[in-house]
Amino acid sequence: MLNLNLQRRAAMALSLGLLLAGAGAAQAGDPVVGKARAAMCVTCHGPLGLSQLPNAPHLAGQPVIYLVEQLKNYRNGKRQHEVMAVIAKPLSDEDIDHLATWYAHCKFRCLRNEQALTRTPRPQSRREAFRASE
Repeated sequence: MLNLNLQRRAAMALSLGLLLAGAGAAQAGDPVVGKARAAMCVTCHGPLGLSQLPNAPHLAGQPVIYLVEQLKNYRNGKRQHEVMAVIAKPLSDEDIDHLATWYAHCKFRCLRNEQALTRTPRPQSRREAFRASE
């Protein structure tokens, strides 16, 4: 029983160490280099990682470790997408680190649109609703 607990603790310590080492490696990218490399991504994902296309996700603010994993999955074919497979294929691990760091550094803030929050008064009757639609 004691041996089993010791093995579990050793395995947890090793896993934590590997996780931290992997996270440190993923943080090694340079956002300035990543921004320059991201020129090929702008068409679909926007200049700051905020997509205007319905089928392209926002990349701004995503965690580095997530972006690295997804780009590598596109590159090696684990994740399928006809455009991303072509884009990711020539990327080196270093390129991926730079891109991921750039997009992780792109922060955005949602501002309240006062005009969108003002509600139009509801019509009191069907007749008013009909008149409002004319």
